[in-house]
Amino acid sequence: MKFATLTLLSAALCAAGLAQAASPSDAAVQKASSASLREWIEVLALPNDSNVAADIEKNAQWFKAALDKRGFQTQLLPNQGKPMVLATLPPVPGATKTVLFYAHMDGQAVTPSEWQQESPWKPVLKERQADGAWKEIALDQLYGAQPDREWRVFGRSSSDDKAPIIMLMAALDALKQQGLAPSTNIKILLDSEEEKGSPSLGGVIDAHLEALKADALLVLDGPMHASNRPTLVFGNRGVAQATLTVYGASQDLHSGHYSNYAANPAFTMAQLLASMKAPDGRVLVKGYYDGISFDASTQAVMKAVPDDEVALRKRLGIAQAEKVGSNYQEAMQYPSLNVRGLQSADVGAKARTVVPAQAIAELDLRTVPETPPERLLQLLKTHIEGQGFTLIDGEPSTEQRAQYPKLASLKMGGVSASSSAVRTDLNAPIGDWLRQGMQQAWGQAPVQIRMMGGTVPTGAAVQALKVPFVIVPMVNADNNQHSKNENMRLGNYFDGVKSLASILTQPWK
Repeated sequence: MKFATLTLLSAALCAAGLAQAASPSDAAVQKASSASLREWIEVLALPNDSNVAADIEKNAQWFKAALDKRGFQTQLLPNQGKPMVLATLPPVPGATKTVLFYAHMDGQAVTPSEWQQESPWKPVLKERQADGAWKEIALDQLYGAQPDREWRVFGRSSSDDKAPIIMLMAALDALKQQGLAPSTNIKILLDSEEEKGSPSLGGVIDAHLEALKADALLVLDGPMHASNRPTLVFGNRGVAQATLTVYGASQDLHSGHYSNYAANPAFTMAQLLASMKAPDGRVLVKGYYDGISFDASTQAVMKAVPDDEVALRKRLGIAQAEKVGSNYQEAMQYPSLNVRGLQSADVGAKARTVVPAQAIAELDLRTVPETPPERLLQLLKTHIEGQGFTLIDGEPSTEQRAQYPKLASLKMGGVSASSSAVRTDLNAPIGDWLRQGMQQAWGQAPVQIRMMGGTVPTGAAVQALKVPFVIVPMVNADNNQHSKNENMRLGNYFDGVKSLASILTQPWK
Protein backbone atom coordinates (compact mmCIF):
# COMPACT_ATOMS: atom_id res chain seq x y z
CA MET A 1 0.00 0.00 0.00
CA LYS A 2 1.48 3.36 -1.03
CA PHE A 3 1.19 6.29 1.34
CA ALA A 4 -1.02 7.99 -1.23
CA THR A 5 -3.54 5.19 -0.57
CA LEU A 6 -2.74 5.16 3.13
CA THR A 7 -3.89 8.75 3.46
CA LEU A 8 -7.44 7.70 2.46
CA LEU A 9 -7.47 5.27 5.36
CA SER A 10 -5.96 7.98 7.52
CA ALA A 11 -8.82 10.33 6.67
CA ALA A 12 -11.38 7.81 7.88
CA LEU A 13 -9.46 7.11 11.04
CA CYS A 14 -8.96 10.81 11.69
CA ALA A 15 -12.72 11.28 11.63
CA ALA A 16 -12.91 8.72 14.43
CA GLY A 17 -10.08 10.45 16.29
CA LEU A 18 -7.93 7.30 16.17
CA ALA A 19 -5.27 7.37 13.48
CA GLN A 20 -2.99 10.01 14.90
CA ALA A 21 -3.36 9.09 18.57
CA ALA A 22 -2.10 5.49 18.42
CA SER A 23 1.42 4.16 18.00
CA PRO A 24 2.28 0.94 16.20
CA SER A 25 2.62 -2.09 18.44
CA ASP A 26 5.99 -3.28 19.65
CA ALA A 27 5.53 -6.32 17.42
CA ALA A 28 5.01 -4.12 14.35
CA VAL A 29 8.05 -2.02 15.25
CA GLN A 30 10.19 -5.14 15.72
CA LYS A 31 9.00 -6.60 12.42
CA ALA A 32 9.71 -3.40 10.49
CA SER A 33 13.07 -2.97 12.22
CA SER A 34 14.17 -6.51 11.36
CA ALA A 35 12.98 -6.17 7.77
CA SER A 36 15.02 -2.98 7.32
CA LEU A 37 18.33 -4.56 8.32
CA ARG A 38 19.05 -5.90 4.83
CA GLU A 39 18.62 -2.41 3.37
CA TRP A 40 20.95 -1.02 6.02
CA ILE A 41 23.67 -3.53 5.16
CA GLU A 42 23.13 -2.96 1.45
CA VAL A 43 23.61 0.80 1.63
CA LEU A 44 26.59 0.48 3.98
CA ALA A 45 28.36 -1.39 1.19
CA LEU A 46 28.20 1.77 -0.96
CA PRO A 47 31.33 3.90 -0.35
CA ASN A 48 30.28 7.42 0.62
CA ASP A 49 33.48 9.41 1.07
CA SER A 50 32.32 13.02 1.14
CA ASN A 51 35.17 13.96 -1.20
CA VAL A 52 34.19 11.53 -4.00
CA ALA A 53 31.33 12.89 -6.09
CA ALA A 54 30.69 9.63 -7.98
CA ASP A 55 30.17 7.74 -4.70
CA ILE A 56 27.82 10.40 -3.35
CA GLU A 57 25.78 10.21 -6.57
CA LYS A 58 25.34 6.43 -6.10
CA ASN A 59 24.20 6.91 -2.51
CA ALA A 60 21.76 9.62 -3.55
CA GLN A 61 20.25 7.33 -6.18
CA TRP A 62 19.97 4.47 -3.65
CA PHE A 63 18.17 6.56 -1.06
CA LYS A 64 15.93 8.11 -3.70
CA ALA A 65 14.81 4.63 -4.79
CA ALA A 66 14.29 3.48 -1.19
CA LEU A 67 12.11 6.50 -0.45
CA ASP A 68 10.26 6.23 -3.77
CA LYS A 69 9.04 2.74 -2.92
CA ARG A 70 7.67 4.06 0.37
CA GLY A 71 5.40 6.53 -1.39
CA PHE A 72 7.56 9.64 -1.12
CA GLN A 73 7.76 12.17 -3.89
CA THR A 74 11.51 12.51 -4.34
CA GLN A 75 13.94 14.69 -6.21
CA LEU A 76 17.68 15.13 -6.38
CA LEU A 77 18.74 18.68 -5.60
CA PRO A 78 21.75 19.64 -7.76
CA ASN A 79 24.93 20.42 -5.85
CA GLN A 80 28.03 20.44 -8.07
CA GLY A 81 27.96 16.70 -8.70
CA LYS A 82 26.98 15.80 -5.13
CA PRO A 83 23.18 15.97 -5.18
CA MET A 84 21.12 16.14 -2.02
CA VAL A 85 17.89 14.18 -1.69
CA LEU A 86 14.54 15.79 -0.90
CA ALA A 87 11.62 13.47 -0.18
CA THR A 88 8.06 14.52 0.64
CA LEU A 89 5.15 12.34 1.73
CA PRO A 90 1.70 13.18 0.36
CA PRO A 91 -0.15 15.47 2.79
CA VAL A 92 -1.75 13.77 5.76
CA PRO A 93 -5.45 14.70 6.11
CA GLY A 94 -5.96 16.80 9.19
CA ALA A 95 -2.28 17.44 9.80
CA THR A 96 -1.54 21.09 10.51
CA LYS A 97 2.23 20.87 10.99
CA THR A 98 5.09 19.87 8.69
CA VAL A 99 8.34 18.44 10.03
CA LEU A 100 11.54 18.37 8.00
CA PHE A 101 13.90 15.56 9.00
CA TYR A 102 17.56 16.27 8.26
CA ALA A 103 20.28 13.63 8.05
CA HIS A 104 23.37 13.12 5.92
CA MET A 105 24.35 10.30 3.60
CA ASP A 106 28.04 11.17 3.18
CA GLY A 107 30.80 9.81 5.39
CA GLN A 108 34.33 10.50 6.52
CA ALA A 109 37.29 9.26 4.50
CA VAL A 110 38.83 5.95 5.57
CA THR A 111 42.24 4.33 5.92
CA PRO A 112 41.34 0.66 5.30
CA SER A 113 44.54 -0.71 6.88
CA GLU A 114 43.47 0.72 10.27
CA TRP A 115 40.20 -1.21 10.35
CA GLN A 116 39.88 -4.63 11.94
CA GLN A 117 37.93 -6.08 9.01
CA GLU A 118 38.39 -6.73 5.32
CA SER A 119 37.09 -3.32 4.26
CA PRO A 120 35.28 -0.37 5.89
CA TRP A 121 32.84 -0.65 2.99
CA LYS A 122 32.07 -4.29 3.68
CA PRO A 123 29.95 -4.21 6.86
CA VAL A 124 30.45 -7.02 9.34
CA LEU A 125 28.62 -8.26 12.42
CA LYS A 126 30.57 -8.65 15.66
CA GLU A 127 29.98 -9.71 19.24
CA ARG A 128 32.04 -8.76 22.27
CA GLN A 129 34.16 -11.45 23.90
CA ALA A 130 34.75 -11.91 27.62
CA ASP A 131 38.06 -10.05 27.34
CA GLY A 132 36.36 -7.05 25.70
CA ALA A 133 37.62 -7.79 22.18
CA TRP A 134 35.23 -7.87 19.23
CA LYS A 135 34.90 -11.06 17.20
CA GLU A 136 33.33 -11.22 13.74
CA ILE A 137 30.35 -13.57 13.43
CA ALA A 138 28.28 -14.66 10.43
CA LEU A 139 26.37 -11.72 8.96
CA ASP A 140 23.38 -13.98 8.28
CA GLN A 141 22.74 -14.09 12.03
CA LEU A 142 21.65 -10.48 11.74
CA TYR A 143 18.55 -11.64 9.90
CA GLY A 144 17.45 -14.15 12.52
CA ALA A 145 14.25 -13.90 14.49
CA GLN A 146 15.76 -11.89 17.34
CA PRO A 147 19.36 -10.65 16.92
CA ASP A 148 21.27 -10.01 20.13
CA ARG A 149 20.88 -6.36 21.12
CA GLU A 150 24.55 -6.21 22.13
CA TRP A 151 25.82 -7.24 18.69
CA ARG A 152 27.22 -4.44 16.57
CA VAL A 153 27.54 -3.74 12.86
CA PHE A 154 30.95 -2.33 11.96
CA GLY A 155 31.49 -0.23 8.84
CA ARG A 156 31.89 3.36 7.73
CA SER A 157 28.67 5.32 8.35
CA SER A 158 27.11 2.38 10.19
CA SER A 159 26.13 4.95 12.81
CA ASP A 160 27.09 8.33 11.35
CA ASP A 161 24.73 8.76 9.62
CA LYS A 162 23.13 6.03 7.52
CA ALA A 163 21.55 4.11 10.40
CA PRO A 164 19.20 6.94 11.47
CA ILE A 165 17.95 7.33 7.90
CA ILE A 166 17.08 3.63 7.64
CA MET A 167 15.58 3.76 11.14
CA LEU A 168 13.23 6.56 10.06
CA MET A 169 12.13 4.57 7.04
CA ALA A 170 11.57 1.51 9.24
CA ALA A 171 9.45 3.57 11.64
CA LEU A 172 7.26 4.69 8.73
CA ASP A 173 7.04 1.04 7.61
CA ALA A 174 5.78 0.11 11.08
CA LEU A 175 3.03 2.73 10.84
CA LYS A 176 2.06 1.50 7.39
CA GLN A 177 1.76 -2.11 8.57
CA GLN A 178 -0.90 -1.09 11.08
CA GLY A 179 -2.77 1.40 8.94
CA LEU A 180 -1.55 4.43 10.85
CA ALA A 181 -0.63 7.82 9.46
CA PRO A 182 1.96 10.22 10.81
CA SER A 183 0.55 13.02 12.96
CA THR A 184 2.38 15.61 10.84
CA ASN A 185 3.32 16.06 7.24
CA ILE A 186 6.80 14.64 6.61
CA LYS A 187 9.72 15.87 4.53
CA ILE A 188 13.26 14.47 4.50
CA LEU A 189 16.45 16.24 3.41
CA LEU A 190 19.61 14.16 3.02
CA ASP A 191 22.77 16.24 2.95
CA SER A 192 25.67 15.18 0.73
CA GLU A 193 28.49 17.21 2.29
CA GLU A 194 27.90 17.26 6.04
CA GLU A 195 31.32 15.75 6.75
CA LYS A 196 32.86 18.70 4.89
CA GLY A 197 30.94 21.19 7.00
CA SER A 198 27.96 21.45 4.62
CA PRO A 199 29.44 24.39 2.70
CA SER A 200 26.62 24.41 0.15
CA LEU A 201 23.65 23.52 2.38
CA GLY A 202 22.45 27.10 2.79
CA GLY A 203 22.59 27.72 -0.95
CA VAL A 204 20.70 24.52 -1.77
CA ILE A 205 18.01 25.38 0.78
CA ASP A 206 17.67 28.92 -0.57
CA ALA A 207 17.24 27.54 -4.09
CA HIS A 208 14.43 25.20 -2.97
CA LEU A 209 12.97 27.16 -0.08
CA GLU A 210 9.31 26.59 -0.93
CA ALA A 211 9.77 22.83 -1.33
CA LEU A 212 11.59 22.65 2.02
CA LYS A 213 9.17 24.84 3.93
CA ALA A 214 8.36 23.32 7.33
CA ASP A 215 7.32 24.19 10.87
CA ALA A 216 10.26 22.47 12.54
CA LEU A 217 13.56 20.79 11.76
CA LEU A 218 14.54 17.49 13.36
CA VAL A 219 18.21 16.55 12.99
CA LEU A 220 18.88 12.80 13.06
CA ASP A 221 22.57 12.81 13.84
CA GLY A 222 25.03 12.50 16.69
CA PRO A 223 25.37 10.12 19.65
CA MET A 224 22.92 9.66 22.50
CA HIS A 225 23.84 10.52 26.06
CA ALA A 226 26.40 8.11 27.50
CA SER A 227 23.67 6.60 29.70
CA ASN A 228 22.01 5.38 26.47
CA ARG A 229 18.72 6.91 27.57
CA PRO A 230 16.56 8.56 24.88
CA THR A 231 18.06 11.98 24.27
CA LEU A 232 17.00 15.37 22.93
CA VAL A 233 19.55 18.08 22.16
CA PHE A 234 18.28 21.64 21.77
CA GLY A 235 21.38 23.39 20.50
CA ASN A 236 24.99 23.19 19.42
CA ARG A 237 28.01 25.43 19.67
CA GLY A 238 29.48 27.01 16.57
CA VAL A 239 33.11 27.13 15.53
CA ALA A 240 35.53 29.71 14.16
CA GLN A 241 39.22 29.33 13.43
CA ALA A 242 42.27 31.55 13.42
CA THR A 243 46.01 31.19 12.81
CA LEU A 244 48.28 33.14 15.16
CA THR A 245 51.92 33.62 14.13
CA VAL A 246 54.57 35.23 16.33
CA TYR A 247 57.70 36.38 14.51
CA GLY A 248 61.32 36.41 15.71
CA ALA A 249 64.45 36.91 13.63
CA SER A 250 64.23 36.83 9.84
CA GLN A 251 65.56 33.24 9.81
CA ASP A 252 66.35 30.38 12.19
CA LEU A 253 69.49 31.25 14.17
CA HIS A 254 72.31 29.17 15.68
CA SER A 255 71.29 28.75 19.33
CA GLY A 256 74.87 28.83 20.56
CA HIS A 257 75.63 32.16 18.92
CA TYR A 258 72.30 33.92 19.39
CA SER A 259 70.27 32.50 22.29
CA ASN A 260 70.25 35.05 25.13
CA TYR A 261 70.36 37.74 22.46
CA ALA A 262 67.58 37.13 19.89
CA ALA A 263 64.18 36.48 21.46
CA ASN A 264 62.78 33.01 20.90
CA PRO A 265 59.25 33.31 19.40
CA ALA A 266 58.28 29.95 20.94
CA PHE A 267 58.67 31.51 24.41
CA THR A 268 56.97 34.71 23.25
CA MET A 269 54.07 32.66 21.90
CA ALA A 270 53.86 30.67 25.13
CA GLN A 271 53.66 33.87 27.17
CA LEU A 272 51.01 35.30 24.86
CA LEU A 273 48.87 32.17 25.00
CA ALA A 274 49.26 31.99 28.77
CA SER A 275 47.88 35.53 29.01
CA MET A 276 44.67 34.34 27.36
CA LYS A 277 43.68 31.69 29.89
CA ALA A 278 43.90 31.40 33.67
CA PRO A 279 45.39 28.25 35.23
CA ASP A 280 41.86 27.08 36.04
CA GLY A 281 40.91 27.20 32.35
CA ARG A 282 38.80 30.34 32.26
CA VAL A 283 39.45 32.66 29.31
CA LEU A 284 40.99 35.97 30.40
CA VAL A 285 40.26 37.85 27.17
CA LYS A 286 38.13 40.80 28.29
CA GLY A 287 34.45 40.43 27.41
CA TYR A 288 34.75 36.82 26.22
CA TYR A 289 31.87 35.57 28.41
CA ASP A 290 29.72 38.72 28.24
CA GLY A 291 26.00 38.10 27.79
CA ILE A 292 25.94 34.58 29.23
CA SER A 293 23.78 33.89 32.27
CA PHE A 294 21.51 31.08 33.47
CA ASP A 295 18.20 31.37 35.27
CA ALA A 296 17.05 28.81 37.81
CA SER A 297 15.16 26.68 35.27
CA THR A 298 18.17 26.48 32.96
CA GLN A 299 20.39 25.50 35.87
CA ALA A 300 17.90 22.77 36.77
CA VAL A 301 17.91 21.40 33.21
CA MET A 302 21.69 21.17 33.17
CA LYS A 303 21.86 19.51 36.59
CA ALA A 304 19.22 16.97 35.54
CA VAL A 305 21.45 15.49 32.82
CA PRO A 306 22.73 12.21 34.33
CA ASP A 307 26.42 12.76 33.66
CA ASP A 308 28.88 10.70 35.67
CA GLU A 309 31.64 13.27 36.11
CA VAL A 310 34.00 10.82 37.82
CA ALA A 311 33.63 8.29 35.01
CA LEU A 312 34.00 11.03 32.41
CA ARG A 313 37.29 12.26 33.87
CA LYS A 314 38.53 8.68 34.09
CA ARG A 315 37.63 8.04 30.44
CA LEU A 316 39.39 11.24 29.37
CA GLY A 317 42.43 10.49 31.53
CA ILE A 318 42.36 13.75 33.48
CA ALA A 319 42.52 14.37 37.23
CA GLN A 320 40.23 17.39 37.28
CA ALA A 321 38.09 19.49 34.99
CA GLU A 322 38.64 23.13 34.13
CA LYS A 323 36.55 25.62 36.08
CA VAL A 324 34.68 27.27 33.22
CA GLY A 325 31.45 25.72 34.51
CA SER A 326 30.42 23.88 37.64
CA ASN A 327 29.89 20.68 35.63
CA TYR A 328 30.25 19.31 32.10
CA GLN A 329 26.88 20.56 30.84
CA GLU A 330 27.46 24.08 32.11
CA ALA A 331 30.93 24.16 30.57
CA MET A 332 29.38 23.53 27.15
CA GLN A 333 27.24 26.68 27.47
CA TYR A 334 30.29 28.95 27.27
CA PRO A 335 32.50 29.81 24.30
CA SER A 336 35.90 28.15 24.31
CA LEU A 337 39.37 29.19 23.23
CA ASN A 338 41.39 26.18 22.16
CA VAL A 339 44.91 25.71 20.78
CA ARG A 340 44.44 22.94 18.26
CA GLY A 341 48.06 22.87 17.13
CA LEU A 342 51.47 24.41 17.82
CA GLN A 343 54.58 24.58 15.66
CA SER A 344 58.01 26.13 16.07
CA ALA A 345 61.01 24.65 14.23
CA ASP A 346 61.32 20.85 14.51
CA VAL A 347 61.16 18.11 17.14
CA GLY A 348 62.32 14.51 17.44
CA ALA A 349 64.90 13.26 14.96
CA LYS A 350 64.69 16.51 12.97
CA ALA A 351 65.31 18.80 15.96
CA ARG A 352 68.07 21.35 15.43
CA THR A 353 69.94 23.62 17.84
CA VAL A 354 68.31 26.80 16.64
CA VAL A 355 66.38 29.82 17.83
CA PRO A 356 63.27 29.46 15.63
CA ALA A 357 62.28 32.28 13.32
CA GLN A 358 58.59 32.01 14.18
CA ALA A 359 55.98 30.14 16.18
CA ILE A 360 52.51 29.28 14.94
CA ALA A 361 49.39 28.48 16.95
CA GLU A 362 46.27 27.20 15.26
CA LEU A 363 43.22 28.25 17.27
CA ASP A 364 39.61 27.19 17.28
CA LEU A 365 36.88 29.09 19.08
CA ARG A 366 33.65 27.29 19.94
CA THR A 367 30.88 29.86 20.03
CA VAL A 368 27.42 30.05 21.61
CA PRO A 369 24.45 32.12 20.39
CA GLU A 370 25.30 34.95 22.82
CA THR A 371 28.87 35.19 21.51
CA PRO A 372 29.02 35.51 17.70
CA PRO A 373 32.39 34.54 16.19
CA GLU A 374 33.05 37.96 14.71
CA ARG A 375 32.91 39.53 18.17
CA LEU A 376 35.12 36.89 19.79
CA LEU A 377 37.74 37.21 17.07
CA GLN A 378 37.78 40.98 17.47
CA LEU A 379 38.17 40.60 21.26
CA LEU A 380 41.07 38.24 20.65
CA LYS A 381 42.74 40.74 18.33
CA THR A 382 42.30 43.52 20.89
CA HIS A 383 43.80 41.33 23.61
CA ILE A 384 46.89 40.51 21.53
CA GLU A 385 47.48 44.19 20.82
CA GLY A 386 47.02 44.87 24.51
CA GLN A 387 49.95 42.53 25.22
CA GLY A 388 52.22 44.88 23.28
CA PHE A 389 52.09 43.16 19.88
CA THR A 390 51.86 44.90 16.55
CA LEU A 391 49.58 42.90 14.29
CA ILE A 392 50.50 42.79 10.63
CA ASP A 393 49.26 41.03 7.51
CA GLY A 394 51.62 38.29 6.34
CA GLU A 395 55.38 38.22 6.65
CA PRO A 396 56.90 41.33 8.27
CA SER A 397 58.91 43.70 6.13
CA THR A 398 62.49 44.71 6.92
CA GLU A 399 61.20 48.08 8.13
CA GLN A 400 58.62 46.47 10.43
CA ARG A 401 61.23 44.13 11.90
CA ALA A 402 63.47 47.11 12.67
CA GLN A 403 60.67 49.16 14.25
CA TYR A 404 58.55 46.75 16.32
CA PRO A 405 59.97 44.37 18.94
CA LYS A 406 56.82 42.18 19.11
CA LEU A 407 55.35 41.25 15.74
CA ALA A 408 52.47 38.90 15.11
CA SER A 409 49.78 38.13 12.57
CA LEU A 410 46.27 36.85 13.24
CA LYS A 411 44.65 35.31 10.20
CA MET A 412 40.94 34.79 10.69
CA GLY A 413 39.36 31.69 9.24
CA GLY A 414 36.16 31.95 7.25
CA VAL A 415 32.96 31.89 9.32
CA SER A 416 30.04 30.21 7.57
CA ALA A 417 26.37 29.91 8.50
CA SER A 418 26.78 26.14 8.63
CA SER A 419 29.21 26.45 11.54
CA SER A 420 27.22 28.94 13.59
CA ALA A 421 25.80 28.30 17.06
CA VAL A 422 22.05 27.78 17.28
CA ARG A 423 19.68 26.89 20.10
CA THR A 424 15.96 26.26 20.55
CA ASP A 425 14.10 27.11 23.75
CA LEU A 426 13.37 23.91 25.66
CA ASN A 427 9.83 25.16 26.23
CA ALA A 428 9.11 25.57 22.51
CA PRO A 429 6.15 23.51 21.16
CA ILE A 430 8.50 21.20 19.27
CA GLY A 431 10.12 20.30 22.59
CA ASP A 432 6.75 19.42 24.12
CA TRP A 433 5.91 17.24 21.11
CA LEU A 434 9.17 15.32 21.25
CA ARG A 435 9.09 14.85 25.01
CA GLN A 436 5.57 13.43 24.78
CA GLY A 437 6.64 11.06 22.02
CA MET A 438 9.60 9.79 24.04
CA GLN A 439 7.50 9.51 27.18
CA GLN A 440 4.92 7.49 25.31
CA ALA A 441 7.57 5.11 23.96
CA TRP A 442 9.62 4.57 27.11
CA GLY A 443 7.52 5.62 30.09
CA GLN A 444 10.13 8.13 31.18
CA ALA A 445 11.29 11.58 30.20
CA PRO A 446 14.27 11.79 27.83
CA VAL A 447 17.62 13.26 28.75
CA GLN A 448 17.45 16.91 27.68
CA ILE A 449 20.66 18.67 26.71
CA ARG A 450 20.40 22.43 26.35
CA MET A 451 23.39 22.71 24.06
CA MET A 452 26.02 20.19 23.08
CA GLY A 453 29.65 21.17 22.76
CA GLY A 454 30.26 20.09 19.18
CA THR A 455 29.22 21.78 15.96
CA VAL A 456 26.81 20.35 13.41
CA PRO A 457 25.79 22.19 10.24
CA THR A 458 22.33 23.15 11.44
CA GLY A 459 23.04 26.86 11.42
CA ALA A 460 22.59 27.28 7.68
CA ALA A 461 19.30 25.35 7.70
CA VAL A 462 17.91 27.18 10.72
CA GLN A 463 18.86 30.58 9.33
CA ALA A 464 17.42 29.81 5.89
CA LEU A 465 14.22 28.10 7.06
CA LYS A 466 13.70 30.25 10.18
CA VAL A 467 12.25 27.36 12.16
CA PRO A 468 13.01 25.79 15.55
CA PHE A 469 15.17 22.68 15.51
CA VAL A 470 16.05 19.81 17.82
CA ILE A 471 18.72 17.16 17.42
CA VAL A 472 17.34 13.66 18.03
CA PRO A 473 20.40 11.39 18.38
CA MET A 474 19.78 7.65 18.08
CA VAL A 475 23.18 5.95 18.05
CA ASN A 476 25.38 4.60 20.84
CA ALA A 477 27.82 7.11 22.30
CA ASP A 478 30.80 4.74 21.80
CA ASN A 479 30.26 4.35 18.07
CA ASN A 480 33.75 5.50 16.94
CA GLN A 481 32.30 7.98 14.45
CA HIS A 482 34.88 9.62 12.19
CA SER A 483 37.42 7.01 13.30
CA LYS A 484 38.43 3.45 12.53
CA ASN A 485 36.05 0.63 13.45
CA GLU A 486 32.92 2.79 13.41
CA ASN A 487 30.01 0.73 14.69
CA MET A 488 26.33 0.66 15.57
CA ARG A 489 24.83 -1.26 18.49
CA LEU A 490 21.73 -3.22 17.46
CA GLY A 491 19.89 -2.33 20.67
CA ASN A 492 20.18 1.33 19.75
CA TYR A 493 18.97 0.57 16.25
CA PHE A 494 15.79 -1.17 17.43
CA ASP A 495 15.16 1.41 20.15
CA GLY A 496 15.62 4.24 17.66
CA VAL A 497 12.93 2.84 15.40
CA LYS A 498 10.58 2.61 18.37
CA SER A 499 11.31 6.20 19.43
CA LEU A 500 10.73 7.53 15.93
CA ALA A 501 7.51 5.56 15.47
CA SER A 502 6.19 7.03 18.71
CA ILE A 503 7.21 10.56 17.77
CA LEU A 504 5.67 10.22 14.32
CA THR A 505 2.28 9.32 15.77
CA GLN A 506 2.30 11.75 18.69
CA PRO A 507 -0.24 14.55 18.09
CA TRP A 508 1.39 17.97 17.90
CA LYS A 509 -0.90 20.13 20.02
